Amino acid sequence: MVGTITPQPGPTSRVDIEKNHGSAPEIHDVDEKAQDTDSGSEMKQDGVKQVEAVTTVWSPAMMWAVFGFLYLVSFVDTLLQAVHSSLVPYVTSSFSQHGLLAVIGVVASVIGGVSKLAIAKIIDIRGHNEGFLFMILLILIGMIMKALCQNVETYAAGHTFYWVGHVGLGYIVNVVLSDMTTLRNRMIMWGLYMSPRLASTFGGPTIAELFYKHSTYRWAFGSFCIIMVVCAMPVAGIFMFSKRKAKRLGLLPEKEKRPFWENFKMRLVEFDFIGMVLTIAGFSLILVPLNIAKTAPNGWATGYIIAMLVVGVVCLGLFAVWEKYFAKVCFFPFHYLTDRTILGACLLSFFLNISIFAWDTYYGSYLQVVHNLSISVSGYTLNAFSVTSTILAPFIGLFLRWYGRYYWPAVAGIPFCVLGTALLIHFRQPGHALGYLVMCQVFHGVCGGIWAMTAPLAIMTTVTHQELAVVLALHSMFGSIGQAIGFAVSGAIWTNELPGRLYYELPDSAKAQSRVIFGKITEQMRYPIGNPVRDGVIRAYAYVQRHMVIAGCAFLPAIIVCVVVWRNLPLDKKQTKGTVF
Repeated sequence: MVGTITPQPGPTSRVDIEKNHGSAPEIHDVDEKAQDTDSGSEMKQDGVKQVEAVTTVWSPAMMWAVFGFLYLVSFVDTLLQAVHSSLVPYVTSSFSQHGLLAVIGVVASVIGGVSKLAIAKIIDIRGHNEGFLFMILLILIGMIMKALCQNVETYAAGHTFYWVGHVGLGYIVNVVLSDMTTLRNRMIMWGLYMSPRLASTFGGPTIAELFYKHSTYRWAFGSFCIIMVVCAMPVAGIFMFSKRKAKRLGLLPEKEKRPFWENFKMRLVEFDFIGMVLTIAGFSLILVPLNIAKTAPNGWATGYIIAMLVVGVVCLGLFAVWEKYFAKVCFFPFHYLTDRTILGACLLSFFLNISIFAWDTYYGSYLQVVHNLSISVSGYTLNAFSVTSTILAPFIGLFLRWYGRYYWPAVAGIPFCVLGTALLIHFRQPGHALGYLVMCQVFHGVCGGIWAMTAPLAIMTTVTHQELAVVLALHSMFGSIGQAIGFAVSGAIWTNELPGRLYYELPDSAKAQSRVIFGKITEQMRYPIGNPVRDGVIRAYAYVQRHMVIAGCAFLPAIIVCVVVWRNLPLDKKQTKGTVF
């Protein structure tokens, strides 16, 4: 399945590209009877030119080596994320701030999601390898800060750096895979690259528990810094070698030299720095108060809570005005959302993430407190979602290659999503067997595996190679913003309802300790099952978690609509050039 497609150099100059950068590209309607091929003479930015030159000069053996090393990087990154998610309740609890789980997730998800459009521009302008190395650097900075943190504020800052690097790395790997595969074969490789989740599902929680019991969470974070660097070096080396070879063969022209200040101003315009800052500030200032209002001196009437909400709304309003009237290069590519397939796929990711994270954020804590599970076993239960989607993904990719379309497979995921969410209302209560919760996670894994394959494929089918990075970033950004809103929903329910419910459910002898119990998961689990204090905590958890699941179910109608509006296009388009799979 490895083919070599000879590129056709066109007359477009670097100056022409820069003059046209930021203009709204046409979204190509695909004729179902014709093969829409990306023209070799279309306007392409330097990053796209570089990757096409690299895939032209390398051999099939080198291509498969890159596949292998990228897989190793994905494996380490996925394992790190699993270890981190298992330890984070204990990190926040060490600062008596267990309730800040959602707040930290909100800020990181907003910044990580919005930054993907900037990352797309980085790799289109500078190159894929440069973006890859930058994401590795952000992960390292974040993990070092978390390993050395002495307060929850430093941990939150470190987590933001880490999360931007983590989601950016996953995004860049997907872009690189897209550059190295044909449209029909693409989802096979995407599915195979999901398989590290199998190891992280069982290895991650166990490794986290070993670090927690026999070392510290600080060493867990620190050790992965070294592992990540070692695994990333071969990928960067191959891309650097291939890029130099392409230059020697004349496939990459020399860049025009500019003064530093002129280049800096041009990049500020290209990245629309003002638009990006307004977006991050707007979403963060609106979502964070939902999680901290309850702990503010006067609740929702507190001055800084009102100010944050007002300023957040103003920032989003200013963003709309800036993008429409003042931005020379728009940060947000609104024109892509005129295509119903792209809009539907992006909104599917948006609403699905809101629904899932509305009930998933404190799910690990629920399993440990209510079902008395260890860190590792609760992790296994949570990750039944990932195991199912990971096992199915390569087979879904093979089916899509054979079937040649994506619409009806996507529609088939709807009943699994509805069942997996709605049944949680009944089964996520004390007294129900753990197997029913696993069953719901499996249902979510089926729809998650289907939509992880079909949604990106749907939007990639409608665009050219030049536009791949942007539309993938757009889809990913919608998911991250949805995740942030899901964190905000769960955090708002948790911080506004659980303290009062704990006080109500705890026996009179323990009511004075309700604030301490709320702040530390270790304090919640200090009492054995059957103790009046532990039973009160369990009843409070059940009450609040039920409301979280109901909130998640509220988004199911929107999820269904977002799938059924897609067009049913064939996978006959040729996008990539060079030696590809």
